[in-house]
This record gives sequence, C-alpha cells and structure tokens, in this order.
Amino acid sequence: MKSRSEWVLPVLTAAMLVAALYLAFVWAPTEKTMGHVQRIFYFHVPSFFTAVVAFLVGMVAGIRFLMSRDFRFDELAVSSNEIGVIFTSVNLVTGSVWAKPIWGVWWTWDARLTSAFVLWLMYVGYLILRRSVDEPGLRGVVAAVFSIFAFVDVPIVYMSIRWWRTQHPQPVMFSTEGTLDPQMCLVLYFCLLAMLVLYLCLLQIRRRVERLRHETEGLRRLVHSA
Repeated sequence: MKSRSEWVLPVLTAAMLVAALYLAFVWAPTEKTMGHVQRIFYFHVPSFFTAVVAFLVGMVAGIRFLMSRDFRFDELAVSSNEIGVIFTSVNLVTGSVWAKPIWGVWWTWDARLTSAFVLWLMYVGYLILRRSVDEPGLRGVVAAVFSIFAFVDVPIVYMSIRWWRTQHPQPVMFSTEGTLDPQMCLVLYFCLLAMLVLYLCLLQIRRRVERLRHETEGLRRLVHSA
C-alpha cells in the first residue's frame, strides 16, 4: 500500500500545473508589445530557476557523497542532476520558440544563450560519464567531482546579461533592473512554485528508480562473483 506522500505529491503537482496553465494563458494580462507569445515567459523563466535548484541539490549531494561514501547521496545527485537537464532543455526550447517571432531567429549565440547551452552540454556529459564507469564507488566519486565543476557555469549563466551586452532581455526576477506588472508577477511566482513542486514529484519517482537500479546492480555483481 502506498504511503500518503506517494500519492499526495503527484495530485498536488497535477493541480498546481493545471492552475499554472490557466493563470498563464487565461488570467494573466496580455503583454502590449509581444502579445500572446510572451506567455511562454511564465514557463521559460521558472524552468531555468528550477534547473538551478536541481543542479544545486545535485552538487551538494555529490559533496556529501565524497565526504561519507553513502550511496544514498549518489542516488540523490544523479536523480536531481538528470531532472535538472530536463528543465534546462525546457528552458532552451521555450526560449527558442519565444525568440523566433520576437527576434526573427530561433537561436543567436549571445552570452546568455551560449552559456546556458554549455551548461546543458556539461550536465548531459555528466550523465554520459556515469554510464562509462562501471565500478559504483569510482563512478560516484568521478560524477561528484564533475558535478561540482559543472555547477561553476550556473552563476556565469545568471550573470551573463550583467557582465556582457546581450540580446537577451534584462532580468525581472530578484532584480531592481526589470519591472513587471503585479498581476504578471503573481502568475510568474505561482508558475515557479508549480515547477518546484513538479521537481519534487519527479525527484521522488527518480530516486526510487535509481535505488532499484542500484540494488539490481549489486545483485548482478553478487551473482557474477559467485
């Protein structure tokens, strides 16, 4: 029988995502300059911040694994980083869809977009690296070190539009440089909360899968050594 948390979190996630869709596409006011395409903003921005949270959790879990060699932290690290890759992919795709009608191109190699793409590449490389190392202990150590290295790009992505002149708009969250309609701001923060709850739901499922994979791998090694 499933525990309450195993069904409450998915139900809460589904309800919040439905509410987020309604708020973003129906309740939020239409932006005067960009029109309805600007509504992508409510998922483009939160997906990046959720990815940052996922990568931060992955890095901290990697450090804890290096300190303790407890495979529970390795399971948390790979699960969180893998979900971070998903949210980064959402951020890049929605950004391209938004850019086409506004900039006239799907992609431009400015500092923000390039550094975000490099971030995605590094964490995809992290996942590939894990598959290339068979021994669990060594795999956890190598992956943890690489995760720490990859996270260095996160502040570069965030600060890129402050350090360099870019085509990307200035920030509107956690910044005094951007201005946002109060109703739009409310929708944005709700969508961010919905994305974070979705992250927790995916993390719960992904950790369970990783734990089973780790146990299966241990049994397979035991059989081969017998």
